[in-house]
Amino acid sequence: MIDPSKLQDLMREAQRQQEKMQAELKGKVVEGHAGGGMVKVTLNGLLEVQRVSIDKAAVDPNDLSLLEDLVRAAVAQAIQRAEEARMEHARSLAGNLGLPGGMF
Repeated sequence: MIDPSKLQDLMREAQRQQEKMQAELKGKVVEGHAGGGMVKVTLNGLLEVQRVSIDKAAVDPNDLSLLEDLVRAAVAQAIQRAEEARMEHARSLAGNLGLPGGMF
């Protein structure tokens, strides 16, 4: 049980941990790729696109739908990896605050 008189301190610590988490996530880099690596998308942990790389072999002017599918797949994979990194940071934050482990 949380002591009500300590709630304000707990909230300040949660704010500090949140800011720390945001900074760490901004520096975390994840990559998604598709088509055997012909399309690569790099995101940071805040889901900001850092880089998109497309091999010339993935570009067929007569079949742009294939390239679109590869880009979509690479983005989806990168987002999944970034979300996993975010959840790991959230679990760490919960542990630092003494919250139960099953919250995330």
